[in-house]
Amino acid sequence: MFQQILTIGRNTFVESIRQPIFIVLIMIGTIGLWLNTQLAGYTFDDDNREMINLGLSVLFVTPLLMAAFLATGVLGAEIENKTVLTVISKPVARPLFVLGKYVGVAGAITLGFWILCMTYLLQVRHQVQQATWNPIDWPVVLFSLSAFAVAAALAALGNYFYHWVFTSTFVVIYFVLNTLAWLLVLVIDKQWQFQSIVTEFVKEDIKVGQITLALVMIFEALMMLTAVAIAVSTRLGHVMTLVICLGVFLVGLFSNSVYHQFGENNIPAMLLYWVMPNLQYFWQADALTANNAISMLHLLWVTVYSLFYIAAMLCLSISLFQTREVG
Repeated sequence: MFQQILTIGRNTFVESIRQPIFIVLIMIGTIGLWLNTQLAGYTFDDDNREMINLGLSVLFVTPLLMAAFLATGVLGAEIENKTVLTVISKPVARPLFVLGKYVGVAGAITLGFWILCMTYLLQVRHQVQQATWNPIDWPVVLFSLSAFAVAAALAALGNYFYHWVFTSTFVVIYFVLNTLAWLLVLVIDKQWQFQSIVTEFVKEDIKVGQITLALVMIFEALMMLTAVAIAVSTRLGHVMTLVICLGVFLVGLFSNSVYHQFGENNIPAMLLYWVMPNLQYFWQADALTANNAISMLHLLWVTVYSLFYIAAMLCLSISLFQTREVG
């Protein structure tokens, strides 16, 4: 059973990172994060706090779009083209097929999210140039641009000489080089001097440890939304899956406020609150910008909540796919 899930998951993962939309969204997210340090410099408040807020928004929305597009690409498209028959006639049980698809899409989302997180943490180290006399963090600039350029060059050469798939090759190489770039700036300061690897984590102005906890919770929310995308794609196509995922995302951000305002006397508001994922628990940008500490207990409860919600969505996905006509 687990071998079948892993096999389907591995094939789905490879298929997902080969889709052009995957690399397009990674590039859009990367460029958006690069521009973040410039855009945040035009606020009338603490520019670095605004940079953190904008960066977390990019990290939330971009993988959400990945989840919607990839889920329909690897599940919805197979149902519409009836290629799913070649798998479930092996025989492979339908629940295992759905679970394998989720594992593969979740793995691709994890890879894309990790790449964007490394880019984001590099920009957090660079910070906003609030004045022209603020020095440029050249290690961050050179390492981040070199990682992107080298990955693109190697993927292009591999595609030309060895017929490697450009999209998946670029993503894998960029994953390795971007991670290496962040590790290098942890031990090299702005003056190209070696420093302790914990230096960036103990700075008082920007707390990388707290930002890391916020990133973990965003990742857990994305895994929940990926499960929602898988459930929707068992019945609907690309456009409706994207619309519903965006709708769940927006409602999840405001469901807590709506419930506290109307929930006690409004049955629809109460049902909406209990059915939709409460993403406000996962969104910690406000806590970071207000210098409020994110507790490990909160992270623990959010993790438990996300696991139960993912399990519920996967059960819904299996039940929807069980009765879906694919022949």
